[in-house]
Amino acid sequence: MIQLKNAKELAVMRRACEISALALRRGGEAIEAGITTAEIDKIIFDFIKRQGAKPNFKGLYGFPGTACISVNDEVIHGIPSHAKVIRPGDIVSIDTGAAFGGFNGDNACTFGCGKLDLEARRLLDVTRESLHRGIAAAVFGARVGDISNAVQTYVEENGFSVVRSFVGHGVGKELHEDPEVPNFGPAGRGPRLVAGMTLAIEPMVNQKHYSVVTGADGWTVKTADGGLSAHFEHTVAITAAGPEVLTKAWEGPEWTL
Repeated sequence: MIQLKNAKELAVMRRACEISALALRRGGEAIEAGITTAEIDKIIFDFIKRQGAKPNFKGLYGFPGTACISVNDEVIHGIPSHAKVIRPGDIVSIDTGAAFGGFNGDNACTFGCGKLDLEARRLLDVTRESLHRGIAAAVFGARVGDISNAVQTYVEENGFSVVRSFVGHGVGKELHEDPEVPNFGPAGRGPRLVAGMTLAIEPMVNQKHYSVVTGADGWTVKTADGGLSAHFEHTVAITAAGPEVLTKAWEGPEWTL
């Protein structure tokens, strides 16, 4: 069942999303050659706790980290580790969120460590823009499939592929709520978008084929062919005046809507 939020609930959720976004930004700013993903995770954890919020990924379904930190060919759900060291040229996807006042925020961004090669940079740019295209389609009266189709069309026009095995979702009192928000599929399908819906729109885009595999740890999802993958996500509220991006605070000068 889709849970609609009233004005009072949205006000609280904005704060949960702001904390989530600023935590993500802190994690991105910490990326440098030599840092471990466990160290990045600790930075994010400490920031969320200082805001009086709860890291909502930690312990969810048994996940051990505050953030999913996925590097290069890892798509999502990378477990933070002291053994995983970031190197120059790596791309690092951070997905994290915070719970505050009974509501949740959820967001993700793929950052580069130092200078990236042209194809990696293009993958990040296309994935980011596909998120923008999806958000632009999230207008009152449209359907979830319009978001999905906007993302897929742009990604495939640029020669990349959209992951099918994992999708976006509603978010609110629970981190994962109805409806599912795929990044692929025909326009004009799915639930109607109405005021008070809050959606996590999150394109996961592979450099090569969209097939993925789950690693031996039971969590880390990688591209099946070893190609790179990028992941961008915003929590968005549907309003009569247009989509409101609730997690916009993660965006630094490089990632500006």
